[in-house]
Amino acid sequence: MVSFKALLQKFDKKGEKTGWTYVEIPADIANELNPNVRTSYRVKGTLDAFAIKLVALIPMGEGGFIIPVNAGMRRGIRQKEGATVEVVLEIDTDPLPQSDDLLACLEDEPKALAYFNKLPVSHQNYYSKWIESAKTIETKTKRISMTIKGMTMGLDYGQTLRYFRDLEK
Repeated sequence: MVSFKALLQKFDKKGEKTGWTYVEIPADIANELNPNVRTSYRVKGTLDAFAIKLVALIPMGEGGFIIPVNAGMRRGIRQKEGATVEVVLEIDTDPLPQSDDLLACLEDEPKALAYFNKLPVSHQNYYSKWIESAKTIETKTKRISMTIKGMTMGLDYGQTLRYFRDLEK
């Protein structure tokens, strides 16, 4: 576990990261947390005593990382760009939660369930995260339906999204 103070920063123009609020994890601290790792990995801990989990550190080169600080996290810490926050982190090895709704629906479709069970856990997580990130029950239902249909057709995650996108055209 590491603990340090950091400045809450915001990217101006930085490609896909434009407008992101983040905390920088210097290389020496990242190396103390997870020695010699330069690829993304999950952490858990606190920002100003606000609990965070299932958060990925994003490598920024030269051994440093950032933690994107989303709107929910900013509300939790009640801080904006320029504020100093107390950061406490440890590696998050907890298994990622699966969508209970997806798993229940897969039980009704044996072909889709068999396809799902053959997927690597990381690919199963794509589906669960996508489904659980829906903001409305209608969107969640639509995503579950698309997932089940795509799996019965033997389509992977990307193919499923493209298939249904192309149907809407």
